[in-house]
Amino acid sequence: MRVLSKSLLALFVAAMWVSAAPQTGKQTEAQPTVRLGLAVPMRDGVHLAADVYFPETGERWPAVLVRTPYSRKAKSLKSYLYFRNSGYAVVLEDVRGRFASEGTFGSIDQEGPDGNDTINWIAEQPWSNGRVVMAGSSYLGMVQWWAALQDNPHLVAISPMCSGDDEYLDRYYSTGGALQLAHRLSWLSESMKTPLAARPALGDYIWHLPLRSADIAASGRPLTLWRTAIAHPSDDAYWHARSIRGQIRKVNVPVLSFGGWFDEYAESDLDAFARLSLQDKHVETWIGPWAHNPAYEFPTRVFGPQASLPIRAKQADWFDSALHEHTLLGKLHKSHESVLHIFVMGPDIWRDEYEWPLARSRYTSLYLASDGHANSASGDGVLRWDEPQAGTADGFAYDPARPVPTAGGAICCNPKTLPPGPLEQNLIEQRIDVLVYTSEPLHEPIEVTGVVRVILYIATSANDTDFTAKLVDVDPEGRALMVTDGIQRLRYRLSLANPTFVKRNTPYQINVDAGVTSYVFAAGHRLRLEVSSSNFPRFDRNLNSTGPNAGQTKLAKARQTVFHDPRYPSALVLPVIPKKEVEVSRIHPR
Repeated sequence: MRVLSKSLLALFVAAMWVSAAPQTGKQTEAQPTVRLGLAVPMRDGVHLAADVYFPETGERWPAVLVRTPYSRKAKSLKSYLYFRNSGYAVVLEDVRGRFASEGTFGSIDQEGPDGNDTINWIAEQPWSNGRVVMAGSSYLGMVQWWAALQDNPHLVAISPMCSGDDEYLDRYYSTGGALQLAHRLSWLSESMKTPLAARPALGDYIWHLPLRSADIAASGRPLTLWRTAIAHPSDDAYWHARSIRGQIRKVNVPVLSFGGWFDEYAESDLDAFARLSLQDKHVETWIGPWAHNPAYEFPTRVFGPQASLPIRAKQADWFDSALHEHTLLGKLHKSHESVLHIFVMGPDIWRDEYEWPLARSRYTSLYLASDGHANSASGDGVLRWDEPQAGTADGFAYDPARPVPTAGGAICCNPKTLPPGPLEQNLIEQRIDVLVYTSEPLHEPIEVTGVVRVILYIATSANDTDFTAKLVDVDPEGRALMVTDGIQRLRYRLSLANPTFVKRNTPYQINVDAGVTSYVFAAGHRLRLEVSSSNFPRFDRNLNSTGPNAGQTKLAKARQTVFHDPRYPSALVLPVIPKKEVEVSRIHPR
């Protein structure tokens, strides 16, 4: 990361502008269609570096603003030049403290004021018609939400992708309170390492203890971003101040968002849709069968050409519509119905919905059962549609020195280090520290669309530990593919804000958020639930201590118990979407 001084940046700007005068009329061949290295002033005197690409014809244009921490020169950003063909100037900007921009790269909340100042700068340029829209994915999507909170009159619309709406839940921790270890450390390793240091392999830093100093193993230096987040493992005031979710009512521009079922931001992308639609805001959301990068191809499933969307074209149409309804005197929008386009995996079709979660969902339970030997797929664990009449508890030993390895799922962000998606689970299911419960083959297809939850009655020999739950689709040949999964840290079973430890060897009910999906299990397939205590390195290992997990170095084993009997009816709870003419009861004859 390099930062230009103001004087050097000014010289650089002058050189790149050549003899270009401020644009006051239509461009001629003597005037540039590109201006590079412009210095965009922020309110505190810092200057951010930006490149501007103009359409071939015209005199004043609306602008598409793309703000990135990954270099405005990156090849991936060239796709945004598509908007020039639609009559937009395209502004690519390095965020504060990254590449050619001055200042210090810090917390995400810096992006609101900086985005606001950049929008004002664009509106003041002689080539601008005073109207700005924003586009971008991941961090490039997050900055749009923060800019939208500023209520800038020149901002007309945003189109974030795979960005979520909550800093705590999206980039650092999970809905169950476990740290998203591989995501965070690999991002730091790729984005924040010292310039001369070689990039370490994933295994060089994910095993590092204590976690609070794993930033050095990943990047070669201590990082405030990491250490501050590690110091706040609970969803406290620090995170509340950095959450879009708690402030989303302030978003008053049309929002076109995109997300993927196999991206860890999906649940928050859907949360943002739900909150905006309930507030009668103009929002349209697409959730496809994608990973964090929609172009990534899974080795186990192909969802067909219909899974690919012309995203830039849809964004251009959305921006055009928003511009037509916008006036500089205010933001006047016609009444719009919120639309959620979901890709239903199995039939592999797009379907329009108008709410989330779906009101017609029928929450249907499959109950865990066994004779006490559900360990591995070779065990006797089953899923039943009827409530248990009797049962013997299952148990396993959780050893953080030998965690269950991650095998797919909703994972961000580098598929080369940790592949996402509907990967095979057969090898995982050979482990005796994985409890496996499987249904009988389905007589008819069953659609599951919504949040999958697992109610477990458990006990542990530790005062704190984790339990994982994974929904799996088993085909007639026995191939087991991941659908969705989740994790619950026991100290956060009641609240992410207030940790509460458990008593050893005492039964407790916990509710595991196992993620979101829209998936049809075909006739002849079986549903499977895996239960264990680790999913590493997607999530950090619970070291089974009552101290802050990030500060521990001692690995303690825990003896885990899962109950399933009339008193403790552990169950997989599915949001089933019934066919209009078929009741859920016909799916599983009693």
